[in-house]
Amino acid sequence: MRYAYFRAQEVTRLYYKMIHDSIEFIEHHLDEELNLDRIAKEAGFSKFHYHRIFQKYVGKSVAEFIRSRRLSSAAHLLLYSDERILDIALHYGFESQEAFTRAFKGLYALPPAQYRAQMKLLIQEREEFTMSEIKGWMITGSAPTKYKAALDMQVYHKGRNSVSLECIETQYLDVNDFCTLMQQISATNYLGKRIRFAGFVRTEEVSGWCGLWMRIDDKQQNMLGFDNMQYRSIKGTTDWNYYACVLDIPPEANCLNIGIILTGPGKAWLDDCTFEEVGMDVPVTDIDLPKEPQNLKFEE
Repeated sequence: MRYAYFRAQEVTRLYYKMIHDSIEFIEHHLDEELNLDRIAKEAGFSKFHYHRIFQKYVGKSVAEFIRSRRLSSAAHLLLYSDERILDIALHYGFESQEAFTRAFKGLYALPPAQYRAQMKLLIQEREEFTMSEIKGWMITGSAPTKYKAALDMQVYHKGRNSVSLECIETQYLDVNDFCTLMQQISATNYLGKRIRFAGFVRTEEVSGWCGLWMRIDDKQQNMLGFDNMQYRSIKGTTDWNYYACVLDIPPEANCLNIGIILTGPGKAWLDDCTFEEVGMDVPVTDIDLPKEPQNLKFEE
């Protein structure tokens, strides 16, 4: 009996190591032709046995895993390179830009071109897109499966519940990974107005940073205004506090984006948000660039 138990434990460890090594192999060969035969042979198992074990331990088929990782790598290229979308699609084995766009939108909720334009300047890090189950909101981040957005009926600032944004998987979390719960609205009703997006935020063991954010885009998806609180961010464990982003909405604005961002491990709660016009006596929180060049002689 004890022999059978220890034998089962040994087999489990063997399978976990095999899966770990297989994932490492897949990660290093995403831009090559990958199929079940090749990966199973590399792992030293029959393809049928390998596929059964992989699906059991990873929770998805080999093909699904490869597809999601290729789309994730494609998302990284969209943000950190100037490669054409068609070239990125072909690089990761999609037969056409149309096929790539369908697959990408299915996972990240936005087509590649819009994803690149909308998200590239959110922060200088990675991201992917998926849908949130919270009405009206979407969730995006460097690793959607490593974060979770949920309504919390036990921790709230006002009313019956708040929304929480939590890192639930830290084992392979990159130091720059982040997640944001966001929504997009038309700028039509706010043109020429000074708008404040505000809310109450609480955090727990945030080792990166957290903050509200707001972005203004025109019809060509050029950024017209932006604030993500990065330079006045929330860190560590904090009780409920009030935060706001205030931007002027220019006449050429087309789309407004608002949300909360969490980088790295930790958990944040958001509650009692407002989105309203404010007077010109309320200062904007847009990035404040110097009016003149600074320290050109490097002597200060």
